[in-house]
Amino acid sequence: MSDRDSAFAEYFAARSGALRGTAFLLCGDWHRAEDLVQAAFTKLYVHWNRVARHEALDPYVRKMLIRTFIDDGRRGWRRRERPQDTPVELPAAQAHTDDRLVLMRALAAVPPRQRAVLVLRYWEDMSVEEAAAALNCSAGTVKSQAARGLNAMRALVPPPVNAE
Repeated sequence: MSDRDSAFAEYFAARSGALRGTAFLLCGDWHRAEDLVQAAFTKLYVHWNRVARHEALDPYVRKMLIRTFIDDGRRGWRRRERPQDTPVELPAAQAHTDDRLVLMRALAAVPPRQRAVLVLRYWEDMSVEEAAAALNCSAGTVKSQAARGLNAMRALVPPPVNAE
């Protein structure tokens, strides 16, 4: 194995898990998340000699992942292939664990660009400026997309039930 391949394999092993989590939040499907991460790392491997020397490798790969997600969402066949659009009813004993599923469904219903902003800002804990750089847009766009995305999620999440 060459030095290039060893360095790439080491980076992949260290970062692929975190990117897989980010990709899942973007798309809501573990299989598609794997595809997105694989596509991003394939693009990275092609350009590895040029970009591996830079300290900002994580933001570069994250940007590739997000752009792959947004570009992939523009293709019509992804909208037709949905694993299951109807919610699965959980037993009453599992009602407390349902909160996460409700939030995941709400996040999945938010438009892709808003979802990307929400994931970057609140999952990746990026600043407005960092998210703007990752999405190649202005800070104002990040702020407005975050506000719209949060409003959309609030409309989709039912109010908490009082346990009285």
